[in-house]
Amino acid sequence: MTAATSSPEAQQLSSVAAEDTMNALILTLSIPWLFISLVWCGYLEYDQDVLIPEDWSHVGRVDPAEQLELTFALKQQNVHLLEEKLRLVSDPDSAQYGKHLTLEEVSSLVRPSELTHKVVRHWLQSHGITSCLTVSTQDFLQCTMTAEVAETLLPGSRFHRYVREGQSLVRSSAPYSVHNDIHQHLDFVGGLHRLPPKGQDLSKQRPMGGVHLGVTPAILRARYNLTAADVGTSQNNSQAVAQFLEQYYHPADLAEFMSMFGGSFQHLSQVDRVVGTQGGGKAGIEASLDVEYIMSTGANISTWVFTNPGRHETQEPFLQWMVLLSNMSDLPWVHTISYGDDEDSLSTAYMTRINTEFMKAGVRGISLLFASGDSGAGCKHLGKEQNSFRPSFPASSPYVTTVGGTSFKNPFKLTYEVTDYISGGGFSNVFKMPDYQVSAVEGYLKTVAATLPPRSYYNTSGRAYPDMAALSDNYWVVSNRVPVPWVSGTSASTPVVGGVLSLINDQRLLKGLPALGFLNPRLYKLKGQALFDVTEGCHLGCLDEQVQGQGFCAAPSWDPVTGWGTPNYPALLAALLAE
Repeated sequence: MTAATSSPEAQQLSSVAAEDTMNALILTLSIPWLFISLVWCGYLEYDQDVLIPEDWSHVGRVDPAEQLELTFALKQQNVHLLEEKLRLVSDPDSAQYGKHLTLEEVSSLVRPSELTHKVVRHWLQSHGITSCLTVSTQDFLQCTMTAEVAETLLPGSRFHRYVREGQSLVRSSAPYSVHNDIHQHLDFVGGLHRLPPKGQDLSKQRPMGGVHLGVTPAILRARYNLTAADVGTSQNNSQAVAQFLEQYYHPADLAEFMSMFGGSFQHLSQVDRVVGTQGGGKAGIEASLDVEYIMSTGANISTWVFTNPGRHETQEPFLQWMVLLSNMSDLPWVHTISYGDDEDSLSTAYMTRINTEFMKAGVRGISLLFASGDSGAGCKHLGKEQNSFRPSFPASSPYVTTVGGTSFKNPFKLTYEVTDYISGGGFSNVFKMPDYQVSAVEGYLKTVAATLPPRSYYNTSGRAYPDMAALSDNYWVVSNRVPVPWVSGTSASTPVVGGVLSLINDQRLLKGLPALGFLNPRLYKLKGQALFDVTEGCHLGCLDEQVQGQGFCAAPSWDPVTGWGTPNYPALLAALLAE
């Protein structure tokens, strides 16, 4: 899982960004009515954090003639109808359960109005911007223009180049606005803010006495009751992982991994399709982990890799992946993504629109699984001796299935599981709790009321996560042809759960049933049936006098550390094969 961005104390503005902010502050203080007007009329993302983390170095202002590529998220129609449709096709008690839509049907539902298209295109053309691409759902425009034109088009924006560990990105050091006439037709403009979070050190060794053999496909299959016969056979099934931050897997690593660890079950040793461009250089532990474990758990199932090599310095790699989903009619049924950022570092407008993109995938029958994060409940320093937990997005989205992490109770034996202290979990500060989980979460809050952290640390009415979990500790991975032990994180548990769901999809497809799609409404109706309940252990929180480094703790049934628990494959298969 990629780590969250650094805390505000650890962030600093570049000198140029600081100057921009000071100018904006002077303007605000001298003309307060103008600021209010801009906030409510001009800024699409008024709450977007534009601070540049200190691990990014400022190179300088972008040449005015340099070409940039920006993504315009056009305001969609019928989002409330899309949400209702998702509820109906995902609820096993609904007559419409499993009656998923095609991309064309989704497009006809949400595509922007003719007026929106006309206004936005006229606005772009009036600035000489004619090089634009759209997508099948017609709700994104990706346009190329010079930096000079972009700054004129989006008043307030100032484009600079930043570098970190060989990565180079162009971002605006100040907030952007749009003309009032345009404001109602756009959700946000991508490519100005949101620097990618820094990758987590997944291969950190945890000293232990004795020899630890670690988690391998055989260990996972034994723990989750998968036999050698539990492999994919359907021709219509496929699964995918998405990679960002210039993470690549090497085909030779995958082949080596399968030769070492895949001997007991039928499997594939090659990825069927790469969407994007595999970059050169060394393989990334993250990419190797994701590909190797979704393909060994969801064995013998066609696998795709979505990869973003960062060719467009002005684009957000996660957003690029979302745009791709809106432009491909043929997609794998299960996608696992080990990527996230702090909710408070992202604008509400951006997260709300990304949620709509998740809904678009869900109504098509696609299951999106996100890692819950590796920082426990997280911690945000609000002021002197005042802290709060820090939820992660997209883990906190109500429209994805979020996967937490566990460890073996005895790290040297195949025992029951307890909480992995890094397992991300908590409550969203942005999205309200969805109906499907209200009963489960209220039950948890009542059961453990006496031992909960102070209520000031979290929002009990927010979307609670994760939804389920799997082992996330001490994996073996082959990367750059070398077997690497002690790889840990919810980046490991997420593709494992993804592979399990792919196997269940396989059996559903063979029976003529639709793919699982958005799993949560059905998962919460199971009330923990067919899952191994995790009831021991707590995860990380703020290190202060009130919570002393502890967040939430596991408990019987659902909890905000491991969700409903970890998969018991045969029982889960039986539960999810029922129509």
